[in-house]
Amino acid sequence: MAFPINRPRRLRRTETLRRMIRETRLSPDNLIQPFFVCPGRDVKRPVTSMPGVAQLSVDNVVSAARETHAAGVPAIILFGIPERKDAVGSEAWNDSGEVQRAIREIKERVPGLCVITDVCMCEYTDHGHCGAIVGTEVDNDASLELLVREALSHARAGADIVAPSDMMDGRVGAIRAALDQNGFAHVAIMAYSAKFASAFYGPFREAAESAPKFGDRRSYQMDPPNGDEAMREVALDLDEGADIVMVKPALPYLDLIYRVKQEFNVPVAAYNVSGEYSMIRAAGLNGWLDEERTIMEVLTSIRRAGADLILTYFATEVAKKIQR
Repeated sequence: MAFPINRPRRLRRTETLRRMIRETRLSPDNLIQPFFVCPGRDVKRPVTSMPGVAQLSVDNVVSAARETHAAGVPAIILFGIPERKDAVGSEAWNDSGEVQRAIREIKERVPGLCVITDVCMCEYTDHGHCGAIVGTEVDNDASLELLVREALSHARAGADIVAPSDMMDGRVGAIRAALDQNGFAHVAIMAYSAKFASAFYGPFREAAESAPKFGDRRSYQMDPPNGDEAMREVALDLDEGADIVMVKPALPYLDLIYRVKQEFNVPVAAYNVSGEYSMIRAAGLNGWLDEERTIMEVLTSIRRAGADLILTYFATEVAKKIQR
């Protein structure tokens, strides 16, 4: 009989033994810290549904980015909140916009930090949708031109990676072609390849001021039951030139993170989204969960599923904990 010769508990007896045989390790190198950039100076506007997260003016984003880099986190992703919005989101490609100014400042003052930018229209349009409206629909092909303009503006400012999150068909190919044709072949694309129409985005829409004014985003974001379709979306983005593919949200879609990593074996990102963050933070603040242990367990589970990179609002504080 295997028992009592085989006793797996023998290697769980002490923290030292558990560390020695730990299969999955979470490192600061796996983390990406999101920031919301808003107009003004010395602005730090708390997001009520995301305790500990705030909209930051460029000067404060630079300070926060320096802290993130010092903690060992290699990359940040910037989301812009413009001074004004219009039907096509023209502030998205304003070379003097908040995101563009933040990129330039960070690249100058925090050298070595990788700067990723969200490429989407929802923060910039007055209707809150991720592309151009024609009639009552988001027009896919008309939206590609707008996304290309935004990506090129971010590249001109010095972004290392652009991350289209709109879920328009063909946008990765259009952006890749435009970057290559304009001297930005070195700029990578992290595609939101399998982005689901999720209930977990609510707090983000407050933070980015991006809630749609009518309808919803189910006609372009993915239907949560569809795993095979997600795999087809990833394959399409890779064929069009994506360097990194993303599954969003992370926790309800751990199975797809695993499938993507196993089938394609490319760099995989996962977004530990605002709703996931707020659930843990609220439960921790109320004493319902051990917040620190829960954060580490959640992020480790995303890593174990196959994510190489985890976009999380916990990135800086977790990196500090790991360093300690």
